[in-house]
Amino acid sequence: MISRLLNSFLFILCALCSINYFENPTASGFTNETDREALLAMKHLVLSDPFRALSSWNASLHFCTWHGVACGSKHQRVIALNLSSLQLAGFLSPHIGNLTFLRRIDLSKNNFHGTIPEEVGQLFRLQYLSLSNNSFQDELPGNLSHCSNLRFLGMEGNNLTGKIPSELGSLSNLRAPGLLKNHLTGSLPRSFGNLSSLVSLSLRENNLEGSIPIEFERLSRLAYLDLSFNNLSGMVPEELYNISSLSTVAMVSNNLSGRLPLDLGLTLPNLQTLYLGLNRFLGPVPASIVNSSGLEYLDLASNSFSGPVPKNLGSLRYLQILNFGFNKIGDKNNNDLTFLTSLTNCTDLKEIGLYKSNLGGLLPNSIANLSTNLYYLVMWGNYITGTIPTKIGNLKSSQALDLADNMLTGRLPESIGKLVMLKEFYVHLNKISGEIPSALGNISGLLKLDLGVNLLEGTIPVSLANCTSLNLLDISHNHLSGFIPEKIFSLSSLTLGLLLGSNRLSGRLPSQVVNMRNLIQLDISRNKICGEIPSTLETCLMLETLNMSGNFLRGTIPSSFKKLRSIRVLDVSCNNLSGQIPEFLADLPFLSNLNLSFNEFEGKVPAEGAFENASQFSIAGNNKLCGGIKAIQLPECPRTKQHKRFSKRVVIIASSVAVFITLLLACIFAVGYRKLSANRKPLSASTMEKKFQIVSYQDLARATDGFSSANMIGDGGYGSVYKGILGPDGQTVAIKVLKPEQRGANRTFVAECETLRRIRHRNLVKIVTACSSIDFKGNDFKALVFDFMPGGSLESWLHPSTVESQNSKRLSLLQRISMLIDVASAFDYLHNHCDEQIVHCDLKPSNILLDNDLTAHVGDFGLARILSAATGETPSTSTSSLGVRGTVGYVAPEYGMGGQVSISGDVYSYGILLLEMFTGKRPTDSMFTGNNSLHNFAKTALPDQVSEIIDPLLKIDTQQLAESSRNGPSSSRDKIEGCLISILQIGVLCSVELPSERMVIAEVLSEFNKIRKILCSK
Repeated sequence: MISRLLNSFLFILCALCSINYFENPTASGFTNETDREALLAMKHLVLSDPFRALSSWNASLHFCTWHGVACGSKHQRVIALNLSSLQLAGFLSPHIGNLTFLRRIDLSKNNFHGTIPEEVGQLFRLQYLSLSNNSFQDELPGNLSHCSNLRFLGMEGNNLTGKIPSELGSLSNLRAPGLLKNHLTGSLPRSFGNLSSLVSLSLRENNLEGSIPIEFERLSRLAYLDLSFNNLSGMVPEELYNISSLSTVAMVSNNLSGRLPLDLGLTLPNLQTLYLGLNRFLGPVPASIVNSSGLEYLDLASNSFSGPVPKNLGSLRYLQILNFGFNKIGDKNNNDLTFLTSLTNCTDLKEIGLYKSNLGGLLPNSIANLSTNLYYLVMWGNYITGTIPTKIGNLKSSQALDLADNMLTGRLPESIGKLVMLKEFYVHLNKISGEIPSALGNISGLLKLDLGVNLLEGTIPVSLANCTSLNLLDISHNHLSGFIPEKIFSLSSLTLGLLLGSNRLSGRLPSQVVNMRNLIQLDISRNKICGEIPSTLETCLMLETLNMSGNFLRGTIPSSFKKLRSIRVLDVSCNNLSGQIPEFLADLPFLSNLNLSFNEFEGKVPAEGAFENASQFSIAGNNKLCGGIKAIQLPECPRTKQHKRFSKRVVIIASSVAVFITLLLACIFAVGYRKLSANRKPLSASTMEKKFQIVSYQDLARATDGFSSANMIGDGGYGSVYKGILGPDGQTVAIKVLKPEQRGANRTFVAECETLRRIRHRNLVKIVTACSSIDFKGNDFKALVFDFMPGGSLESWLHPSTVESQNSKRLSLLQRISMLIDVASAFDYLHNHCDEQIVHCDLKPSNILLDNDLTAHVGDFGLARILSAATGETPSTSTSSLGVRGTVGYVAPEYGMGGQVSISGDVYSYGILLLEMFTGKRPTDSMFTGNNSLHNFAKTALPDQVSEIIDPLLKIDTQQLAESSRNGPSSSRDKIEGCLISILQIGVLCSVELPSERMVIAEVLSEFNKIRKILCSK
């Protein structure tokens, strides 16, 4: 009995002591004075106070009256500290742990840095803690779990690293932990499933990885879940979709996969926001989604969702954003777009994104009846047919209208002029005809207008000059004619580009170009522009690309061009320009692509600046040039007139002797072997230019040590290639010897000669000479002599034959891009800049040769076709007798079905080559069987699985490139991944089955130059 009484007494005593500890300010050793001292210690570590918010923290005032300090009325202890948005900078003092009565701390939106003191974990009464939008570093203290009353934890917008402490899972009162926008790593703590009071969980913009814990299913009160922009992977637990309280689910930009439950709309009846973009989700969009009647934002972009789209999305009356872009929700059939009509019921709809979604069928007229609040309608990159509705002007709130890269026909409706809020209008890459509506001039706030690659005709409306905010105007690749309106060149707002190329525009280039001081790109190529280049272009100081090729310009390059210090690309080829090449071009610091070909320039070629590297400039077709670097092999410039006359005589005499000796030898051979050679057809004199040196069989045999196998560097169907040292100068050459026994070899030789005599470009293998003769045994002998390419073939770099080669032959990302630009430049020249179009017909890695600088040169024109400039057909007088050939895997599919040779066939081969270069897989790889092909392999991986299919060696290079970036690995990694996606998209678009749907090579070249510019930018 006494023992029981004693125990009861001790229990009461302990209880009283406990009460005294918590309620008596002095019982625990912390008093009003310690609170004051703690606040002063905090002030001491504030290094910057621009608003003098802490000036009141001094001895003349009681600390309970200090700015931002709140005390309890009973004991005058600090219970709240609110110093938000004061631009305070410094450290958070550990003495904050002495403010033991604190219930609320708000230091958000300042510039505190350093480590969060662990002493914060001593504040067991704390309910609200916000340190967001500062610069705190290091790890989040795990002992915050001691703050058992904590309801709100705001740590977003700092530089916190390390893992999320699993101890935080014991905070049963926690309702909203905000840890977004940090650098947290590791996995999501399973212990968070114990946070029974949790209402909001935001962990976006960190580096978290692993899967979403199944324990999260226990968060029965959760309404807001945002895990976006992390590295989470795996399937989302289906149980998570059963949390009926969820109103927002955001998981954008992770590696999450799996399917959405078919009953999603039934299990999440309160759903208002569903953001799942940039992941790997697949399967259909659940039809039950319409049961989430309060849904406002639905964004599933950049996944692998398939169709069909639920037809009754219009029942989502509150829907504001709908984005299905970069998915496969369509089947390219006529029913793909029927769901758009139901969306006319969504009166709050503001954004629709259906780009690159495999959608086909007619564009319904009902889109003109969509919400008048709609400001964003983007449907580019599909297979949509039909015409743009005449009542499109009903969408009066539209700011962005993008219907590019489809199969739209008809005219641009005049009602577009009613879209006075429009900022961006894109309809390029369609088949739209008729004239450009003058009503476009009503949209004074228009920023970007792209009507390129269509069938538009007529003149350029002067009314476009009313679009005084326009910074991009692209009407290239149409059938426009007439003069360029002078007022267009008065648009000082044009900065991004004025692109008028590939039309039928005539007249002079207006001098009003002086107004476009900030223009970056000007393209008037392939028109009928005449007259002289206006010197007023000197005012375009920001100009980076100037393309004036393929016109009738005359005169000289203005000396004022020396002021264009930002110029990177200058193309004035295929004009009637004359005079000397200005030396100041060598002084332009960024000029890296200079094309002066096919003009009438004369005199000395500079050897500095852009002229130091033969891959950076072209002077082909200017026959009066001399000097320059050795690589371009021009004659030396004469020093004096007397020396010039003497040199002429020497050349004439030497040439006459050489011709006489050659003719004499030819006669001797002809007499000795007339029976053997009677039926042989001699090589036409027109097949090679007279300037090529004459070589005999004996010369070539001596150059190759008798065609020794040790000098053989390649062997193909029609001939073998040898390395040789030719002539007294010791020129290293590659000698392609035709196999006379091979059927078609003779025709191939004639075809290649006929083609090569017409062309000259820095990215084509240069021919030295040709030989049609008889060997020592009286057999027919034919050979072509080329510049030797020491870098070997691209084939040997992509698929090395030995382990040593694999270790040494690694092409970087930028090297691969540069090579593809080289090849595209060559094909752009063949397709668009020759007197007659030339189709190569056999592009593959083994036909691309590399010099010492790994500049790519296209070779082997044995199957080339010369197309008539007027009809686009193969003329009977050229190489039409050759059968359609190519290499399996690279040859365009229409050729195999008897289709006519065309430049789009070369584009197909280019697309396959591109995909091979970036995946490391040959198109004939054993994995490609049935309907599976290299094209489909890449297409299926776009856009979210690109990192899985690229060449492993390239993946290593991109990682190193990202880590070395000044902008930080994360930013650079995103930029590189975006460029890889764009590159593979080009490859896929070039290698589609239908020729009419392929890109044109000029567009490919333009896109690659943009990609290289992005990667090279700091």
